[in-house]
Amino acid sequence: MDVLRPSLININGRIYRKNITREQTYQNEEEDFDYSASPDCLDEPCDTVEVEQTEKGYRCAIDVPSVLYKYIIGKKGDTRKRLETETRTSINIPKQGVEGQIVITGQQRASVISACTRIEVLMESFRMKQPFTHFLSFALNQPEIQERYLQFKEEVLKNCSQDNGVDGSIFQNPAKLHLTIGTLSLLNEKEVTKACELLQQCKEDFIKDITGSKPLPLEIVGIEYMNDDPAMVDVLYAKVHPKDGSDKLQLIADQLVKHFVSSGLMTKEWDRVKLHATVMNTVFRKDPSAEDKRDSGRQGLKDRESFDARNLMKIFGKYHFGNLDLNAVQVSQRFSTDSSGYYTSSGLITFS
Repeated sequence: MDVLRPSLININGRIYRKNITREQTYQNEEEDFDYSASPDCLDEPCDTVEVEQTEKGYRCAIDVPSVLYKYIIGKKGDTRKRLETETRTSINIPKQGVEGQIVITGQQRASVISACTRIEVLMESFRMKQPFTHFLSFALNQPEIQERYLQFKEEVLKNCSQDNGVDGSIFQNPAKLHLTIGTLSLLNEKEVTKACELLQQCKEDFIKDITGSKPLPLEIVGIEYMNDDPAMVDVLYAKVHPKDGSDKLQLIADQLVKHFVSSGLMTKEWDRVKLHATVMNTVFRKDPSAEDKRDSGRQGLKDRESFDARNLMKIFGKYHFGNLDLNAVQVSQRFSTDSSGYYTSSGLITFS
């Protein structure tokens, strides 16, 4: 571990340092666990959990999505047993598939706090391994934009279909044109509700002030590619700008990520959100329903066939996809479709 740059983990908005003490993995991915992350409590307070005193000692209950129970239990119950032994506590876990609270009891308050914190560290470590279930998005699928996008697709196939890798399979579904702000792993309904409530709070805290409670006029013009070589492109995206030349859209996106990261619902990936509307992505060749960006990276690069965008950039580099008044941000559900063809919304707030 780099002492000057230790690994950090966010638990309910608090940052802990991870110490490497022991590492154990199993071949079965469903049962493996890594009991190597424990907070360093020597130089920072760990007393961030609510512990109640009972007739028999102390008790603490923490919310854990049922999908994560197996990681707290460990193979043949080894993780729970070790936690109980090392902290001198008793850990009660609900049955698999039953949403509830993990309850820790013990004779010493400090022991209960230690067990709770260790469970939270384990929970957050394995949460990072879960595929994302939702994402914050700005929908860009207004009829005018869809029409112009379909014209773009038609013209690209007419003029560039002879270029290596360019074919109809790598184009985005026009009904799902969007900007991704950040991804979320919401593992039960309680977490979905928490995300929706936080989005509503963001509207009151800063979105109203930035937008003036009005829709944000945007212009979608120009295209760009993600990597450095235009002859070997996997993702081509349209550029989105506020019509007044301001940074309001970027500010809203960055502030949303900041608030969701602080809440523990999102993991910070970049200093600034890269606002881009994917129009072509080679991940769609094998999976037309795949979202852009983060999930596409999970498909091995060796499995993706890049395309040559040099000719495409020369002809369509300044293509105008249209204008729209952006009036909402939503918690979108991954791999879903609503009646309009866009992603199903778990929660939505409007600017006006």
